[in-house]
Amino acid sequence: MRRLERILLPCLVNYQKVRFATLVSSLGMTSEPVAKKQHTMPKIGTHNGSFHCDEVLACYLLKRLDQYTDAEIIRTRDPSLLATTDIVVDVGGVFDPSIHRYDHHQRSFNESMNSLNPKLPWTTKLSSAGLVYFHFGRNIISKMLDLPVDDTITTTIYDKVYENFIEEIDGIDNGIDQYDGEPRYRVSTNLSSRVAGLNPKWNEKNADEMVQFKKAMQMVGAEFTDRVEYYKLTWLPARQVVEKAIKGRHEIDASGQIICFGDGGAPWKDHLFTIEKELDISPPITYVLYTDQNGQWRVQCVPVSLGSFENRLSLKEDWRGLRDEELSTKSGIAGCVFVHAGGFIGGNKTYEGALEMARASLNSKS
Repeated sequence: MRRLERILLPCLVNYQKVRFATLVSSLGMTSEPVAKKQHTMPKIGTHNGSFHCDEVLACYLLKRLDQYTDAEIIRTRDPSLLATTDIVVDVGGVFDPSIHRYDHHQRSFNESMNSLNPKLPWTTKLSSAGLVYFHFGRNIISKMLDLPVDDTITTTIYDKVYENFIEEIDGIDNGIDQYDGEPRYRVSTNLSSRVAGLNPKWNEKNADEMVQFKKAMQMVGAEFTDRVEYYKLTWLPARQVVEKAIKGRHEIDASGQIICFGDGGAPWKDHLFTIEKELDISPPITYVLYTDQNGQWRVQCVPVSLGSFENRLSLKEDWRGLRDEELSTKSGIAGCVFVHAGGFIGGNKTYEGALEMARASLNSKS
């Protein structure tokens, strides 16, 4: 009997092991111990000490990406700590996208949007903001607009946001003047200046740098988001309005130098210069007619270039600074409301009056 037990017992044990393994397998389980998986939070590295608009914006942009949404920001100059991060901006002396290092302070660095992609026109030296925007900006804009990365609208808004938002930050951080010569006044309310103002004060004891850095991120993030939404919801739809007005300009005046938007204005200057170039408009457009919020008509001069305070042709000099009846008497045009002392804009109660003001000023150049 004992001999029979010695033979059958091992068989019974093996049978139970097989049954247990089969049961475990059927339940999608495993009988082996499983090592507990650890979730490692991604890390963005940048420098500590005084912060600037470029790395604040660079960190904000990275956190718009899915892979860095929950990233911890490590502010240090310690190479051993930076080596533990997933991506480094504005510190470390290395620009190498293959290892996610985006510094621009090394003497060998002289990259611009144009040097990294010759199809892009901008030659301003990039800061960490520009570097991050170049490499990740299309994905960020695509996600914000809910459009494909290669969609025409994505590309257009990507370009406009660089040209009218990021490039300024690149230029200021790299100490590049907008123009040659001594400026007549100093601009101290730009985004870079406001970020600098959030740094702890030199005589502020025990200030929390990271708290202020996060405040700066919120501020630049709000402005970046506002700029993207403006181009999508306001600027882009205006192109159709401006293009229609330009193509119908000869119906307004035989010269083709006066356009009208009908009721209500639109963001027109940027589009006007672009469309003029695309359609090879000659002679160039000089005046724009539109209604203001009160329904009164405005005649506004086209500047010589985008952002310029110089006009292609200002309203007549002897009208400038005059209002109402005095202006109507001086001009011989009924319904005049005003002409700005700078000569760049005027108003009239009617469309006919505004058009006559534009025509009279146009004829005064000859």
